[in-house]
Amino acid sequence: MGSAADLLLGPGTKGRILDELTLGSRTAGEISARLHIQESAVRTHLERLVRQGVVASSFHREGVGRPRKRFQLTQEGQELFPRRYELLLNSVIDAAVEDRGEGYLSILFLRAADLLADRLLEKAPVLARTDDPRKRLQLAAQLLDQLGQKVEVIERDGAPQLIRHNCVFRATAVSHPHLLCEVFDRRLLERLIGPTEMKLGTSISHGGTACQHLIQILPA
Repeated sequence: MGSAADLLLGPGTKGRILDELTLGSRTAGEISARLHIQESAVRTHLERLVRQGVVASSFHREGVGRPRKRFQLTQEGQELFPRRYELLLNSVIDAAVEDRGEGYLSILFLRAADLLADRLLEKAPVLARTDDPRKRLQLAAQLLDQLGQKVEVIERDGAPQLIRHNCVFRATAVSHPHLLCEVFDRRLLERLIGPTEMKLGTSISHGGTACQHLIQILPA
């Protein structure tokens, strides 16, 4: 089964309506006329999209007569459409490496990991107060899962493993695996989990289906 975005942006009527709304706000009548779909069917789809949070409606007075109900994409709706953030990020990384060298980028990525860790720890103060390393690992996994990482923690031979089935930085990790996996990612996990020795087994950046972190918890 495809993602929610795939289902909404497919070749069906909802996808055509969302495409139309990328051009600006529209009334149901305007969409009906442009797409040659019955207005009642357009309204039904629009109300469903409003309930899903990807479209919003508002009334506008346009000349004489009753205000007209217009529909527009919400921020969530705009995010359904393809974004290629990694093109900008990769270009910035390449330019910085060329100008300042990879050592400078490593320091920058460590700082970025610290900033993200600080924000995550603010959202989960219980993690910062927890001394039990395995509990910290579970709480850290929950935070990462909220970022879209699809995380699980398992135990094998008495040692914990953190497995991430999705990489939200996939494209950039493939292009710059050292900076993303060995610098940024390792620092972020160390900040969230606490003192550990970590070995990256399989990784998405090297063609694996998941990132498997073998973790040896050290005394605090």
